[in-house]
Amino acid sequence: MTHKIAVLSGDGIGPEIVTEAIKVLGGVTKKFGIEFQFEHALIGGCAYDKYGVPLPQETIDICKSSDAVLLGAVGDWKYDKLPPEVRPEKALLGIRKALNLFANLRPAIVYEELTASSPLKPEIVSGVDIMIVRELTGDVYFGTPRGVDEVDGERVGYNNMIYKESEIERIAHVAFQTAMKRGKKLCSVDKANVLDVSRLWREVMERVSKQYPEVELSHMYVDNAAMQIIRAPKQFDVIVTGNIFGDILSDEASMLAGSLGMLPSASLSDGKIGMYEPIHGSAPDLRGQNVVNPIATILSAAMMLKYSFGLTEIYDCIENAVKSVLQKGYRTKDIYTEDSQVLVGTSQMGDLILQEILA
Repeated sequence: MTHKIAVLSGDGIGPEIVTEAIKVLGGVTKKFGIEFQFEHALIGGCAYDKYGVPLPQETIDICKSSDAVLLGAVGDWKYDKLPPEVRPEKALLGIRKALNLFANLRPAIVYEELTASSPLKPEIVSGVDIMIVRELTGDVYFGTPRGVDEVDGERVGYNNMIYKESEIERIAHVAFQTAMKRGKKLCSVDKANVLDVSRLWREVMERVSKQYPEVELSHMYVDNAAMQIIRAPKQFDVIVTGNIFGDILSDEASMLAGSLGMLPSASLSDGKIGMYEPIHGSAPDLRGQNVVNPIATILSAAMMLKYSFGLTEIYDCIENAVKSVLQKGYRTKDIYTEDSQVLVGTSQMGDLILQEILA
C-alpha cells in the first residue's frame, strides 16, 4: 500500500526539518517496504507571498485528498505588520478547522540521555513521560463574537471562551482512550473555580469517566497544574485540557526535556486525516544555518506512522534510532551541554538517525 502524505514545509526552518523527516521516511521504505507518495503545498508566509493568503484552497484540497499531513512551521517576523486575517499563523487555525483536527496529542518525554539538558534537576525530570491531550477547535481561539470595538470613547478587545458539550465529550473520549493505553491516570485541567465553561468541562469529564472505570480521573486548576508540571512532573500520566490552557501547558512541559526541538505532536480528527508537526516555531533567525534540531519533526513523522497508519512497530524503530544516536553522544546545538558530546548539524543528525534505522 502507498500512503499519500501532504507535505507543508512552511516558513523559516520548516523546509530544513521536514527534509530530514522525509529522509527518515525514505529509510522506512528501504527497510520495511512501506511506500509513500509526497505532495507538497504552501502554507503560511510562503503561501501569502504567492497567493496573498496564508492558506490557499489548493493547500486545503491537497490535504483533504491525502492520508496524512506533515507540517514544518509557519511564520516570519517580516509578516508581523500584516493584517491579522492574513498573518501566517492564521493558517494553522484554518487548516485545523478545515480538517476538523480537534485532538492534539503532545508527548513530553525526557530521555535519560538528555536529563542534563533540562533546566530542572535530574531527579525531578528523570523518567518523565507525559501525554498532553489538547482540544484544538474550540475555546477563545474560535469563540464568537470576537473583535475590537469602540465603547465610551476607547477601544475594547474581546474574545469568547466557548465550548459545546459535544466538543468536550469527544476530546474526553480521546483522553480516556489514550490513558487506557498508558498508565490509566487522567488529570483534567480547567479553571472551574472561576469560569462557567470550565464547570461544564468538569461535569462532562465526570460523566464520560463512568465509561472508563479503569482510569483514575483527577481534576486540577490550570494555575496549579502550571506549578505542578515544574515541581513534580512525574505525578502526571495523561493531561487533558482546553485549547488555550493546552497551548500554554504543553509548551511549558516541553522544557522538561530541555528543548522544543525534541517534542513532536499529532493533531487528529474523527475521520482519516491527521496532521503531524513539531511543537516549536519557525525560528527565522536560524534558517539556512544547519543548526536546528530535526528530532521533533522526525518523531512527528513517526507519530504519523503510528496514529494514521497503525505502524506501531516502525514508530518504535524510529524512536529507538533517536535514542541510540543520543546514547552515542551526538547533539545538535540546542541540547549540547558538555565537551564529551559530539556537536552535529541538522542534516547530520538526520543522517545519523537514518543510519540507525537501516543498521
